[in-house]
Amino acid sequence: MERVRTAHDCDVLVIGGGIVGLSTAHAITRAAPGTRVTVLEKEPGPARHQTGRNSGVIHSGIYYRPGSLKARYAVRGAAEMVKFCAEYGIAHAVTGKLIVATDRAELPRLHALVQRGRENGIPVRELGAAQIPEYEPEVRGLAAIHVGTTGVCDYVAVARQLAAASGAEIRYGAEVLRIDRRPERGVAVRTRSGDVVRARVLVNCAGLHCDEIARMTGDEPGMRIVPFRGEYYELARPELVRGLVYPVPDPAFPFLGVHLTRGIDGSVHIGPNAVPALAREGYGWGVVRPRELGATLAWPGSWRIARRHWRYGAGELRRSLSKGAFTAAVRRLLPSVTEGDLVAAAAGVRAQAVLADGTLVDDFLIREGERAVHVLNAPSPAATAALPIGREVARRTLTALAHC
Repeated sequence: MERVRTAHDCDVLVIGGGIVGLSTAHAITRAAPGTRVTVLEKEPGPARHQTGRNSGVIHSGIYYRPGSLKARYAVRGAAEMVKFCAEYGIAHAVTGKLIVATDRAELPRLHALVQRGRENGIPVRELGAAQIPEYEPEVRGLAAIHVGTTGVCDYVAVARQLAAASGAEIRYGAEVLRIDRRPERGVAVRTRSGDVVRARVLVNCAGLHCDEIARMTGDEPGMRIVPFRGEYYELARPELVRGLVYPVPDPAFPFLGVHLTRGIDGSVHIGPNAVPALAREGYGWGVVRPRELGATLAWPGSWRIARRHWRYGAGELRRSLSKGAFTAAVRRLLPSVTEGDLVAAAAGVRAQAVLADGTLVDDFLIREGERAVHVLNAPSPAATAALPIGREVARRTLTALAHC
């Protein structure tokens, strides 16, 4: 097909100013200096959703299937994130963490995590019950593993630094309303303010809205984002926890369970649980957007998840509605905690890709279309893995650009 010469405002247009979108912009300009990159973010600043509402953990990569993108990028990304924070003076700490078994049924899963960690190249130390207090005096369990490479950082500061160092034009308050892609010309994007931005290649890093942006572009993503709200509490007695304490996760789910995280500011957050959100940005039960909720309910995968995992979901819902039930979950790890120790904190929403058959996509998912690259599943540990994810998306983007 003959290409028609068109005046473009930029070479690459990135939709989404979270840590993945900004890391992608940064990686493109590093790999191909002189490439004109524009980032559109609908919020008034960067990192307002998944990036800025998580627990700030730099994950080791111990949980993820060997050879998967999550495993490879989290292990590599954790080391790179610590180095990036040190280079730019961003608050961070490598604290290590405990994963604690509190029930005999969890012991085989804990041992499997040891094996997985070793396969992923992560040093782990196995602990008996008597050794747990050496790391966390108030934590009790039957056995645990210590993962020394886990840490915490300020991901919002990381996102700001990526934006500043990328040399990209960042447009805030630029919500995308329409995308017109013409293979012979490029991609034109209209924002709510009426601005039109023309680019040679589009990169979709829209997180909670990535499936909608893909369809707006004209590509069927083959999945839908089903939003899960994660609710947090802050511990009124932070001295009870030294670092990071996790339960043994259920391998059937991509959620890690209610855990305790001492952040870089010394506060301790507890959570998150995982309950269906009633809007893409449904940070509370009172936030309901009928169109978005309707789209979730119309996706057959949503009903298949519900049928398959209703018992798990019922437990999460109970902990959402009952502070006492949430406290009981915490007390399995931290027996001295009381209901009065838990102070409500800001919630987050996980953008979880779900296939039509109800499968929860358990790896990062990046797909390509004509003049487009779509990041379709990048929940945790995407913040940890943001630098290698950004390089991979940049590689695919520059390949597409070379063929324009």
